[in-house]
Amino acid sequence: MSLRYLLQGQLAYMKSQGFKILAISSDGPEREQVIKHEKVAHHVVPFTRAITPWQDLICLLMLIKLFRKTKPDIVHTHTPKAGLLGMWAAWFTGVPVRMHTVAGLPWMETKGLKRILLWNMERLTCFFATGVYPNSFVQMKFLKENKIGQNGKLKVIGQGSSNGIDVEKFAPAKELQEEAMKARQGLDISMDDLVFIFIGRIVKDKGINELVSAFRNLRKEYDNIHLILVGPFENDLDPVNDQTSREIEENPGIHAVGFQEDVRPWLLAADVLTFPSYREGFPNVPMQAGAMGLPAVVTDINGCNEIIKHNINGLIVPPKDEPALKEAMELLINDDKLRHRLASNARESIVSRFDRNLIWQGLLTEYQNHLSKNES
Repeated sequence: MSLRYLLQGQLAYMKSQGFKILAISSDGPEREQVIKHEKVAHHVVPFTRAITPWQDLICLLMLIKLFRKTKPDIVHTHTPKAGLLGMWAAWFTGVPVRMHTVAGLPWMETKGLKRILLWNMERLTCFFATGVYPNSFVQMKFLKENKIGQNGKLKVIGQGSSNGIDVEKFAPAKELQEEAMKARQGLDISMDDLVFIFIGRIVKDKGINELVSAFRNLRKEYDNIHLILVGPFENDLDPVNDQTSREIEENPGIHAVGFQEDVRPWLLAADVLTFPSYREGFPNVPMQAGAMGLPAVVTDINGCNEIIKHNINGLIVPPKDEPALKEAMELLINDDKLRHRLASNARESIVSRFDRNLIWQGLLTEYQNHLSKNES
């Protein structure tokens, strides 16, 4: 799923620049789509997102065997588990260029021994890497403060993000507007109603408990508002609380539509993005929403506070602060002038900074520079 959606188009671009690409990830229904759309080879290694020592050892040995066979010039990893095992295997097999992109940091929201373990795993990943790429400037500062990725390894590509955004695809085209109208009609939402939308995993760390609670209280005062939740529930890893689950099921103003292959019509069906996550690297959703002309309410965390400029293209509230989230949402319900002003600034603020071609060109330069240094 990360290859299919988070890095969409990047592998095909690098192939067009003369690289031979081998994509590696766990299996899934997106695998064939990755091969088809990116036009690259794919190898399955059964990574897990949980702490699974024996499974991780098997994956590590598989990577070592694969790297010895293919002898790559560059190994570039994304996600914590693939990063740890990929960088370790690449170092062990003598791969000269070992690059790791740091996006989300799971240990930021953990405590006790688990936090210490995950922090050390992140440090180990960066130790084995020759280059470490936090996908936001705030995150780079955070890594330095926590003694991760020192010795000049840290660098942000462009203005941040792992992949940027396809600003031509994410644009409010007429045919998408028609699909958006159908989406609203299908949920029995009037064109005069105001719609908030969340896109992402429906889990605690995304701030869903606070969002649903804030919306419940607002709905008592404003019966013309709706909340669309786009994304899968992950009850095995990071479930929302029972009260939130019941509210999602029972509140007529909340519409959980599950995972959607194309989120663009859903963005156009909404008026405001709400993204109250606890932690991110450099999230795609606020960029996608902004490119589609939506103002956003986001939390003051890595990435979000670089994509959104407070009172310019959205509003920023503290994480885990339900009253502040409710206040910001209510402000946008009542202040049409402010909401329209934020919306009018939204697309340009994204296009000028996060066009994916800018990210790809910066990453290509980084690859070439590393290879040149290795050859000299």
